Amino acid sequence: MSSTTITTNESAVQPITVSRPVQSKPNDFPDLINKVHSIPTFTDQEAERKWAKEHLVGAFRLFARFGYNDGAGGHISLRDPVQPDCFWINPYAVHFKLLKVSDLILVNEDGVPLTETKHKVNTSGFLIHAALHKARPDVNAAAHCHSPYGRAWSAFGRPIEMLNQDCCMFYDDLSVYEGFGGVVLAKEEGENIARALGPKHKNVILQNHGILTCGGTVDEAAAFFIALEQACQAQLLAEAAAANGLPKKFVGDEEAKFTKEGSGSPAVMFMQFKPEYDLLLHETGGDFLN
Repeated sequence: MSSTTITTNESAVQPITVSRPVQSKPNDFPDLINKVHSIPTFTDQEAERKWAKEHLVGAFRLFARFGYNDGAGGHISLRDPVQPDCFWINPYAVHFKLLKVSDLILVNEDGVPLTETKHKVNTSGFLIHAALHKARPDVNAAAHCHSPYGRAWSAFGRPIEMLNQDCCMFYDDLSVYEGFGGVVLAKEEGENIARALGPKHKNVILQNHGILTCGGTVDEAAAFFIALEQACQAQLLAEAAAANGLPKKFVGDEEAKFTKEGSGSPAVMFMQFKPEYDLLLHETGGDFLN
């Protein structure tokens, strides 16, 4: 059982507290309601590669739209479905908004490009993503950019708090890397970040650096990034209000765990990204698919 506080206009000064059980899952709902989350599956690896690369570039385009690009920095990687020990990554110093599928670079774990390109690969980006993909076979995509709120909150070297329903997406799924070692130019720093992420978490706050998110699909990793950036914004706003004397109320562990299961699963995060990707396709006419 847990307690919920209900405040009415008539009793604004004296909240009413009621007890209620944690909700059960709606397994008895019809499929129209119950089975709303699904991730496409493929039997053809080449078809999966094409689809995943299109979504990878779509994520870059959306990150540009949301203001996550920062000069030549920022990168998202995709484990190649055909050659799982290799991954696709964006070319260095190409604006996210200009990226097309044909611009992506396939590299192996030693940094050797396997596709012809006139571009270079960001050294820091390669070192981080190579370490992540090697340490975590379940991570097929990882995103890291110096987004405004993630970068600001990273200065505290603390996880976000369970302040609202959306923050619960990260319940027991968020690490903090406290050992900032400067710009990532050594293999060991990439390995340190992978180690901080741990064996099961998909999200990490890099102290004095920014945020990084992962997923089984590009869609999941990108949706987590967007959600974590928004959670960092909410945390900063809450901290500012709390500094003026307003007490924060936190979501309880039981409720946060239940909410995470219903709003932060791989399938749910995939569907969180879908509307944005579909809108991007509509508005651009799919010009990035070439």
